[in-house]
Amino acid sequence: MKTIRIFTIIFFVALLGVVVSCKEEERRIGDSEDSVPPNQPIGITYKPLYGGARFFYEIPGDEDLLSIDAVYTNNDGKTFSFSSSYYKDSLDVYGFGDTIEYQVDLYAIDRAGNRSEPAQIMVKPLKPAIARVAESIEVKPGFSSFFLDWENDLEQSINIYVDFSFNEDGVDRELTSVFSSNLKEERRFIENLDLGPEQPVSVKLRVEDIYGNITEPMDKGTLTLYEDMEIPKDSWVLPATNDSIGGVPQCFGDGLEGRLRYVIDGIIDRGDNLNFMHTHGRGRTGEEDDGNMPWNFIIDLGDYYELSRIVTVQRHSGGLDNINRGQYYRSENVGVYEMYYWDEDSAKWSIISEHQIPVPKGLSELEFVKKGEAGDMAYMYPDDPKYTKPTRWFRYRAMKGFTSNYTREDANCLSELTLYGRKAVQ
Repeated sequence: MKTIRIFTIIFFVALLGVVVSCKEEERRIGDSEDSVPPNQPIGITYKPLYGGARFFYEIPGDEDLLSIDAVYTNNDGKTFSFSSSYYKDSLDVYGFGDTIEYQVDLYAIDRAGNRSEPAQIMVKPLKPAIARVAESIEVKPGFSSFFLDWENDLEQSINIYVDFSFNEDGVDRELTSVFSSNLKEERRFIENLDLGPEQPVSVKLRVEDIYGNITEPMDKGTLTLYEDMEIPKDSWVLPATNDSIGGVPQCFGDGLEGRLRYVIDGIIDRGDNLNFMHTHGRGRTGEEDDGNMPWNFIIDLGDYYELSRIVTVQRHSGGLDNINRGQYYRSENVGVYEMYYWDEDSAKWSIISEHQIPVPKGLSELEFVKKGEAGDMAYMYPDDPKYTKPTRWFRYRAMKGFTSNYTREDANCLSELTLYGRKAVQ
């Protein structure tokens, strides 16, 4: 027992020494009496970048060097700083809004906070990043909507302002939508416009970066949107589980609390109303030992339609208060699916397209609920919106879940499917 007490005392004394040492190091850094600035970086060269520059330099030999910093002031008087640790010999600076010359000051900073004399370098960047994004934007009409595609090679954070106007019931309307993104490739929709071909939409765009640079408005012309309608579900019929249509069996959906028929009843799963289908792990043929995915949900539309788009609503099961995310964009829900129509001319299922439901970023729990309840909309032909060939049969093939970046075959639930299109002319 005495040995244990001695060991305990030694341990706490050692721990106290570590704490004191750390405190002394903090004081040395924060309250150091060192007032001698480090040498400035030398041998500086630069490579122009899109909206920026990459500096190369020789690192000063000061033993307490902490970083190399770069500072510049734009034409609006705003100052921006960039920093690179002492063990790197290059530093990237971004945010230039033009291809004119800019002065950039490079400093060496030591651990006491001393700053060297500035090394003043004049740089001339390449075309601003926002200009490259702006030039890449394509605007295309869709069904009761239009969408934007763009590329952002540098993956910088940008805002795209979409100013659009149209006439509705004799009243001129002007609206603006803002999209924020840092993805290399992006597609965003302006939805639920409910405008016909006789109501064209005029579109202008502006692109802004986090440094306050913004492009001049770009006129993208006038779009004529396509018309479609929600296909009524009152005539839809679901084949029985394992009944095959064109050699493909209908999935099992009555596992646990789930029921196959809930997917077309017009009621979404909210809180704990348990309005969803559940495969209970039965996959390709509906047999329990046949794996979880893929599985096929087949609909007899009751008549012939040309299909335009689909809205998928996931299982929620997020509690009675309906304010928690629950299972939206998580396991058990379908993250990737394929769509098919039955082609009577060739007597086979013809694939329409594959769609991956994107997971929203940066949402609160309640925002996830609202997003999930609205459902995920996808065009049958996403890159070139158009109708399918007339068909009476539609097939939804669930491929992957959301987990592990869409690599797991663990999706077994679906709440609601809604289809849009137009009645086929016979």
